[in-house]
Formats: sequence, structure tokens, C-alpha cells
Amino acid sequence: MHMQRPSDCTGLILSGGGARAAYQVGVLSVIAELLPAGASNPFPVICGTSAGAINAVALASHARDFSVGVARLQEVWSSFHCAQVYRSDWLGVTAQAWRWARANLLGMPSKQPTALLDNAPLRELLEHTLKFGQIDDSLSAGVLRAISVSAFGYQSADSVNFYQGVERISPWARHRRVGVQTRLGLEHLMASSAIPLVFPPVLLNREWFGDGAVRQQAPISPALHLGANRVLVIGVSDNLSSQPAGGRRGPRLRAALPPTLAQIGGHLLSSTFVDNLEADVELLERMNRLAGYLPTGSRHSGKGVRQVEVQIISPSEPLNLIAARHRKAMPRSLRAFLRGSGATRASGGSVLSYLLFEAEYCQELIELGRRDAMAKTDSLQRFLGLVCPLQEPAETDSHAGGV
Repeated sequence: MHMQRPSDCTGLILSGGGARAAYQVGVLSVIAELLPAGASNPFPVICGTSAGAINAVALASHARDFSVGVARLQEVWSSFHCAQVYRSDWLGVTAQAWRWARANLLGMPSKQPTALLDNAPLRELLEHTLKFGQIDDSLSAGVLRAISVSAFGYQSADSVNFYQGVERISPWARHRRVGVQTRLGLEHLMASSAIPLVFPPVLLNREWFGDGAVRQQAPISPALHLGANRVLVIGVSDNLSSQPAGGRRGPRLRAALPPTLAQIGGHLLSSTFVDNLEADVELLERMNRLAGYLPTGSRHSGKGVRQVEVQIISPSEPLNLIAARHRKAMPRSLRAFLRGSGATRASGGSVLSYLLFEAEYCQELIELGRRDAMAKTDSLQRFLGLVCPLQEPAETDSHAGGV
């Protein structure tokens, strides 16, 4: 029995991270199993960034039957190959590398944006698998309130949240982040998942957009603007799952060699996809403590700081190590292309963890997501209102914050 209060509006945050988003599918599959058969979407508000935005749209378009949407996602991610996301054939890789070098190294600019990889296959895949028109059906049926897709504007330097809702929802404008109501389509997803330098930016409304994780200072904020007062965050970083005692990291290994280009690139990607979410969660925790000092009446007045319950599920194992184990699954052309950067070595697992769209790697991430979600089954059931809590659950991560 669903025991959520009528005023509850639960949001789902699906962060970005390229191939790492396969982890989210494992978590979602456990949630689908916890719900009654044929149950509709339990998240009125869904927000996605980068590859998480693709997962978000898939869920929104199948919101009438949540398990069907999750099963579809699992089917796609479990059989993934890099060639379905970017050209990995020898001709495609070398031609794209030549275009990039000609424009950026030889000073022969092109009217079309250049990038290291050609993600035309991803466009074709999304065009054939996602039904954007079904989002309207979900909104009309009342099983979805709003869905948001984040992208970064290269000209404005703003993090833009494109959202589609069942009714008029007031747009917002904060420092370097805005909300724009629109009808979502393929171009929004291509823009949101355009990893800087790796995939080309996308032109939307006279501005070029790239991956939504870039300068996304408050990843949880869009869900709150769209009406959520409690959110489930499915991250793709093991940094969110646990912290060492005393808030200190473990001992660092002394590196015998200078960092490779792949190692440096891996840290840059992590700073784009991971660090902002971690910082936002930390800020919400502080705001939650602040809200606890306010009078009870002020907490529920809807003005100023308000408490927001947050449940977090993130990888319990380092995804870069998992990617390193599967590095030989990368197509030969890509391995040859990336060998000089160090990405094909064990130390280059961080970069591979974002680009390794291969079934064996994605399947292991899905299984990890399932294990992590199963370990939190009790708190998930309470958070989703599937059981009536006898007392305040101690294991649920409760944070809060303003919009």
C-alpha cells in the first residue's frame, strides 16, 4: 500500500556520467520490483543530466507502467556497444580525428562544430527508441508532473534546465542557472549528453549547448523548482556512498610516473560530472541543520529555508577500477586512438568509465546498482511510502535546502 502523504511530491535525480549511467538502471530495476505489478511512475518529478537525461526521458515516456520503462532501459543498456553511441570503425575514427586536427591544430576552422568522436549513431538510436510524444500522455494521465533535462549554454555560460510540465510552471533565474519551459525533443537530449571536446555541441534556439553537467552548480535545485519536496538521487560516483572515518581519505599511493593525459582527463571529467553533485548534497545537509533551528511554523510556511528529505544511492565500488578490468572490450580503433593518452592502461580507467559503452561493462554496473539498491531496500520502501514507518528511519539520508 502506498503510504505517502498527499502533499508529498517525490523527485528523481539522475546525474550524468556517460556509460556510468548504466548503474542507474540497476537501481531502478530494484525499485520496479518493490512496486506493485503494473504500478505507475512513483516520481512525479524526474530530472536528468547527460546520459541520465536519456534515462529520465525513457522513464517519463513510460510513466503509466514504471516497470515497462525500466525493462526497456535494461534491454538497451545490457546489449550496448560503443558503435551505437559513436563511430568506432577505423574510417569513422580516423576521419573524425582528421577533422578535429584540421580545425584545432592546423587552423582550418569549419562551420560545423568539431569533437574527438562522432556521436551520430547515438542520435539515430535515440530517434528510433524514444517516443517523446508519450511524455504528453504521461502528463495528461497524471502520472507525471514535470521532467527536466539540463544543458550548458556555451555563449551565455548558463546551466539551462529545459522542462516540460502538465501545467504552466514558473521559470526561474538564479546565478548561472535558469529554467525554461518547453516541449522536449531529441535535440535537448543530444545537447545534454554532448561531453565537452568528446562530442560536438548542439544548436538550440540560436545558442550552442553542451553537456548539462558543465557548471551545474545545484543539480538538485531543478527538482525543487518543479515542485518536489523530497528527492531520490541516483549518483554515479563512489564518493557519495561512504566517507572514511573522521572525514579523511585513506593513504595515497606514491606514483612512480607522472600522470598520463588520460588520468588528467579523468579528473577533469569527474570535476564536471561528479563534484557539483557532491557539493550540492553537502550544502543541502548544512541547510537541513539550519532549517532544524527554525520554529515549526516557519518550516512549513513555504518561505525561506525548508526541509527537503533526500535519499541517496551511489556506487559502493570505484567505477574506474571496473572499467579498467573491461578496457579490452573497447573497439580496437578506439584503443589505438587512445593508446597514446594512457586511456588503455589500468591507470586510465577513469576516462574509460565514461566512454566504455560495451555490454560486459554496462552489465556489471547494472548488477552493482542492483546490489546497492537491495542493500537499502528497507529505507527505499519507507522513502517511497510502500510501508508505514513506525518511527523516523535513521538510515534514510535526510538533507534539505532552499531552491
